[in-house]
Amino acid sequence: MSAHLAPVPAGRAAALPQARHDTEYTLAVPADARRDLARGWLALGLGALVLSGVFSVLLVLARTPGVNKLLPSADFFRVALVVHVDLSVLVWFIAIAGLLWSLIGAPRALGLAWTALGLAAAGALAMSLAPFVGSGEAVMANYIPVLDGAAFLGGLLLFAVGTALLVLRSLWLAPRLGASFDGGGALRFGLNASVVATAVALLAFGWSFAVLPLTLEGRAYYEILFWGGGHALQFTWTLLMLVAWLWLAGASGARVALSPRVTLLMFMLALVSVFVTPYAYLAHDIASVEHRDALTWAMRLGGGVAIVPIALAVVAALAGAPAATLQARPLRSALVASVLLFGAGGVIGIFISGSNVRIPAHYHGCIVGVTLALMGLVYHLLPRMGYGTPQGRLATWQPALYGFGQLLHIVGLVWSGGYGVQRKVAGTEQVLRSSAEIAGMGLMGLGGLIAIVGGLLFVVVVIGALRRRTDPGSGS
Repeated sequence: MSAHLAPVPAGRAAALPQARHDTEYTLAVPADARRDLARGWLALGLGALVLSGVFSVLLVLARTPGVNKLLPSADFFRVALVVHVDLSVLVWFIAIAGLLWSLIGAPRALGLAWTALGLAAAGALAMSLAPFVGSGEAVMANYIPVLDGAAFLGGLLLFAVGTALLVLRSLWLAPRLGASFDGGGALRFGLNASVVATAVALLAFGWSFAVLPLTLEGRAYYEILFWGGGHALQFTWTLLMLVAWLWLAGASGARVALSPRVTLLMFMLALVSVFVTPYAYLAHDIASVEHRDALTWAMRLGGGVAIVPIALAVVAALAGAPAATLQARPLRSALVASVLLFGAGGVIGIFISGSNVRIPAHYHGCIVGVTLALMGLVYHLLPRMGYGTPQGRLATWQPALYGFGQLLHIVGLVWSGGYGVQRKVAGTEQVLRSSAEIAGMGLMGLGGLIAIVGGLLFVVVVIGALRRRTDPGSGS
């Protein structure tokens, strides 16, 4: 019996608990004014998803064989696509970024913080209303498509100013990394890195605007205007997703066996790669092939290499994890769906050739992977922000339904892309020549409608949690 009570050597006793703690990726949520600010950004994100869902219904119907004949024209599809993309990607992602950056920053300069939120919300609302007040021509530029009219562009500018104020405040009040390399420190570094990536993106947008030739018009103008900053924003989205994966893994009971030092190194690799962006502007003309290639190379290096170790560690943690508790099931569901969709999008990207609907299949998979990760993180943060805990069948099945619909959506696009169906067209412009092409786009339409239902259910679940307000202290 005395053998069981024998003391453990002091060095070993200290090392074992510390090693276990170091792999716990979590952050505390403050219960002060920062939480109210985070609630405001959450409201903006939810509003963006609701409005993007309305436009996505019109968008899917405009591309579904048979149904699209009931809609006015292909121009209707393009207008819906522009607003849907900007709300569901740009506004939603920045809103959740604002939520997270607000929670980790110091509780100062709150007037500036609320001004940033107000401007961003006003800009998003103006973009949503633009199609109904003289929208302008739909320009399907990569990263940020636009309606080339005063209402939409004015709204986009307002949103950009709000985002810039958010980024400036977040840079000013960013927490120091400190000397401890634990899981929380790694997550804070990842979030700080996403702030820096967004600052570089804003710098690139401004730089492009300042040096763009005045002779360019329409698609060529906006394509070059948003190319550099759009690439930098991909680092922001990727960093937010990786933070969410690690946080959700721990919160759902899956222990990630990846050292925080390695995680921090991967975040740093992504951050360093962002700074290829100003180099590309200094070294090459923004309209040159070399400029585009430098930005693409940086995204593949920082956005590709940095993802793999973290993704493998999360997959391994999920494979060896015990069954999730009742409260953790929605988090586990969102995490699994996110990893699968992002992985599917990455694999599809390897096989892209030409300009067809395989390209939107690729970025739909990746972007939806980010969306699902942020949805899961919202589920986790709601009770820590003073709301109810999302749980039950609806909360658990929502990420699975949304992910399944999006998977069908991208499979249909890949199928049709194999037959050369072109991207960014609808109605008779799709030129569907065979039953196989029609079947592929029909599958796309079915998956899109299922995904829309899944997206709307997310809003339903969150609103249900918002109505069950609690008063907890800070949590993790």
